[in-house]
Formats: sequence, C-alpha cells, structure tokens
Amino acid sequence: MVLKFRGSAYFRQRIICATLSGKSIAIREIRAGDEKPGLREYEASLLRLMDKISNGCKIEIDYTGTTVYYKPGVLTGGKVEHDCGLERGIGYFLEVILCLAPFCKKPVKATFMGITNHSDNLDASADLFRTVFLPNMRHFGITEGLNLKIVRRGMPPQGGGVVTFECPIIKTLSPVQILDDGEVKRIRGIAYTARLSPEIGNRMIETAKAALTKYTGDVYVYGDHYKGKESGNSSGFGLTIVAETTSGALLSSELVAKPQQLPEDLAKECSHHLLMEILRRGVVDSVSQSVAILFMALGPEDVSKIRVGKLTEYTMEFLRNIREFFGVTFKIEPDPETKTVILTCVGCSFLNLARRVQ
Repeated sequence: MVLKFRGSAYFRQRIICATLSGKSIAIREIRAGDEKPGLREYEASLLRLMDKISNGCKIEIDYTGTTVYYKPGVLTGGKVEHDCGLERGIGYFLEVILCLAPFCKKPVKATFMGITNHSDNLDASADLFRTVFLPNMRHFGITEGLNLKIVRRGMPPQGGGVVTFECPIIKTLSPVQILDDGEVKRIRGIAYTARLSPEIGNRMIETAKAALTKYTGDVYVYGDHYKGKESGNSSGFGLTIVAETTSGALLSSELVAKPQQLPEDLAKECSHHLLMEILRRGVVDSVSQSVAILFMALGPEDVSKIRVGKLTEYTMEFLRNIREFFGVTFKIEPDPETKTVILTCVGCSFLNLARRVQ
C-alpha cells in the first residue's frame, strides 16, 4: 500500500511517519508551479540521511524532481556523519533524527555539519534541542544516554558548525499524564557570539535581564563566546532563553540576529517572545509540541494526556499525519479557564522491532 500526497508542505513529517509506520509514500507535484520546480537541496539531503540511518530503504526521484517515491527500510542507527548544507539549519535534520533514533537497531552517534543557528529562524537551533527537546524526552522514558554537544558554532551564511548527538535505543515509550504547567520559577539563557566582540553578548545579557527581572527574580543569562576554529566560517550572534516552571515544564524563545540588527533590539524581541510563550502556558512550548504528540501516539495502548498552549499550524498538520499513518486520533479539549488545550490519545503500542531482532 502506497500513501499518496501532493505538494512540498510538511515533507519532514511525512518522511518521519512513513519511516516509523513502514508505509511507502509517493509525493507528487512538488513545487510544480514554481520557477524552480522540484525538491530543494535540503530535502534531497534529508533523503540521503534516511539512507544512511536505515537499511533497505528505496528512494526514487523523477527527472524533474517533482515526484518522490519513498519506501522505508529498517532503522539501523549507529555512527552517522552528515553534511546538512547551507540552505537550512542543523535543527531541520536533528528533529527527524530525534524522532527516529530511539527506535533504531543500534544507539545513534551522529555528527552533523552545517549551520547551528540560522538567521531565518525557521528551524530550532542546536541550543534549543539541548536545553528543551532532550529534557522533554525524559517524560517518555528516555532518560540515560542522551547527549548533544555543540563542538563548533556555525552561523549563516557559510556555516562551519559541528554538532554531535547521541541517543540510546528503547523497546517502547512510556505513557504520559502531564497537565500541571506550574508557575515560572527561573529563567536561564545563552547569549552566543561567533567571530565578534564579547561585548555584543554582554549587551544582549543586560537587555534581556532588564526585561525579564520585572517578572521573576531568578534570571541568569550567560555569555558563550566562540573564536578561532570553534567559531565556524561566519560571524553572528543570537540569544536562547528558557523558562522553567515549578512542575518542570520548559518554555523557550530564541532569535538569531539578522543583518544590521542591534543586540539590544534582538534581546528585547526575544524576551517578548518568551513572555508570550509563558502567557500561552502549557507543559511543552510551541516549538516542541510536534515531538511530544508523536511520542504520545507511539506510546503503549494506554491513555496519554498533555496540556499545550495554542496549537501551531505545524502541530495540527502532524495530528492529521499521525491519524493517516498510525490510525491514532487525538481528542482536543479546550480549557476555557486557562485558555489552554488538553490533548488526549490512546497510543498505538509501537515496538522497536529492530531492537528485538538484534
């Protein structure tokens, strides 16, 4: 059975779901009406990555690049090196590996080369994966052996960053019942600079602390200055801040500087985004909703519940793809009192068959 889709939207989601479910997919009319039709380089790179971490997968692309056929193989994992290119950040590929790595035959030890923090702010940065995504995985029973390290910072346009990621394998995920979002107890942040004066980092720190200490006294943003080989091939700066609540929820915001943007303006905007994220509440933030719902759907045949703030468009499409590939439907309950949304589902009892064969 081949599931058929049209268009380039949500390409990652379809690849993730197809790989885990073992269902083949055919995607047609990929940017058929554009001046440059077909797959982009970063999408072709993602398919190459899938070929590296699996055995027996089949990928066919027509000569125009507008039609892709993907038949998933067995996830093998192990040591992987991948050049992510310069069109998208390393986070574009990290999200896929994060979803697939626990279900491989061998523990994943991956090295990614490219842009660690992209100024288009489309993809979560490597910092956000280390401070938010990985800690959130503990809710689902993945507690030991998770590690992500930024060896070199890579800023746009030339990149040069290196990130290492390690993930253990598991047999099955744990169900979750996470409804208490708690109150903010502390805020931590990273103001990073590459090939620039450390003073720029200090200016971001001062501005962010001034904006956030009005709401909580425990605010600490530290400077992370890169120079020499560790700074990659381009200069740049950015800010990642994370609020932790009394119940352990992590809410985040991050921005990478655009050309001619002042450090003070970036810090003010990033702080405002964090305050808006806190206002929305929820036990996971907007950027990590999709990974949480996927792991809920893959969990054992038991009820899982989670409270989120406003559902993002990306998450809503992921809910549709999860129903299409796994037959798992979520119950969506708005909570008028807190203006949040409670997502409930019964998992499909997904097992790591590759691990069992081993």
